[in-house]
Amino acid sequence: MRAVFFESFGQRPRVADLPSPTAPSGGVVIDVEATGLCRSDWHAWAGHDDSVALPHVPGHELVGRIAQVGAGVREWRRGQRVTTPFVCGCGRCEQCRSGNAQVCPNQTQPGFTHFGSWAEQVVIHAADHNLVAVPEDLPAEAVVGLGCRFATAFRGLHHRARLQRGETAAVVGCGGVGLSAIMIARALGARTVAVDVADGALDLARRFGADDTVNAAGLAPQEVADAIVAAAGRRPAVTVEALGREETMNAALLAAAPLGRHVQIGLFAHPPVTAMPRVIGQEIAVFGSHGMPAADYPELVDLVASGALRPADLVTRTIGLDEVPEALVELGERTRPGMTLIRP
Repeated sequence: MRAVFFESFGQRPRVADLPSPTAPSGGVVIDVEATGLCRSDWHAWAGHDDSVALPHVPGHELVGRIAQVGAGVREWRRGQRVTTPFVCGCGRCEQCRSGNAQVCPNQTQPGFTHFGSWAEQVVIHAADHNLVAVPEDLPAEAVVGLGCRFATAFRGLHHRARLQRGETAAVVGCGGVGLSAIMIARALGARTVAVDVADGALDLARRFGADDTVNAAGLAPQEVADAIVAAAGRRPAVTVEALGREETMNAALLAAAPLGRHVQIGLFAHPPVTAMPRVIGQEIAVFGSHGMPAADYPELVDLVASGALRPADLVTRTIGLDEVPEALVELGERTRPGMTLIRP
């Protein structure tokens, strides 16, 4: 199979012909219809994730059809169209049994713990616990983002922060996951403030439902927080940091209302210094969101199928495998507005 492949962290990847995988016991091999380009893939390539072993094939957001079924798989058959959370639980531990596979201590992650979906085929382990059926009439553009950015934002806003209709949510960082959060907050009936340093990203945020925007270019965290409050006319009940930078996280925490809820989605290259005095003094709840278990996906898929949530609108570029190495390197230098779809 053809795949995007690197042998050293930070080394420019190349497209290589690799041996096709075989379905493991309990798992499947999927023919990849489409996959996504995500900042988490850049972190894996840069060496920021200690679960990644070399050599490696990135990619963790995907949709495709089952090509092979391993021994012991009961619920799935060859030819079915599926997606999967990027965090795959083992299906046996206490966390998986309680419905929290996203924090399974024995989790596997395509593109991190093993070869990922920037390839013609990818392996998914514990298929009976991790695969999600995809309606045939949903285009790949509407499905790929559900594997990571939309699922992570949906769990963060809906299941963790319990965002309510009529509340205000501020989303700091309007890349793929930030724009997903804006679209989800809008679908949940909340008022949204979008924050970024790029006018193009803010234009997309308005297009996808942001009521107000803040250009934070050149502003200190407290100045960004003040601008958020001024734009919204109130302190937001929920804040989301979707970039993974100390200064943007602290801007969100400084803006949050007393007793507010902060959702941290962005991944950090290094441990940040946090505005903890405000967290303590204003009793702000801080939630992490690390994907969503497959068991919770039907609610999200139904929201997409109904048209209330339109992930396909977020796709602004489609590329092939040969263009991926350059796109990955570029991701460390600048963020393109919207989402990039890869068709192997």
